[in-house]
Amino acid sequence: MRKATVFWENMPAGILAETEGGFEFYYLPEYLENSFRQAVSLTLPLQDPPFTGTAMFSFFDGLIPEGWLLDIASRTWKLDPRDRMGLLLTCCRDCIGAVSLEPVEEE
Repeated sequence: MRKATVFWENMPAGILAETEGGFEFYYLPEYLENSFRQAVSLTLPLQDPPFTGTAMFSFFDGLIPEGWLLDIASRTWKLDPRDRMGLLLTCCRDCIGAVSLEPVEEE
């Protein structure tokens, strides 16, 4: 199971995980308690229970490169363009905007 820490303006905000049934995103408790917190997306409002889905959440899917840039990323890092989590973990460490992702290393 691959995971990524989701950052909002360099502050750890949540965890995005690939599960057996699809995907899960949840906000970190310390982020929810922060007075400067903001939702990472309008489609992922601040809440304690995790969001779950069988497909990649549209907000995160929208961070993945498209077109010729996706072709370059796929060839350079030998990624399957259908591997949405792999593309996020590889290509979305430094996104345009306030959100970025970093892979969580499994122990």
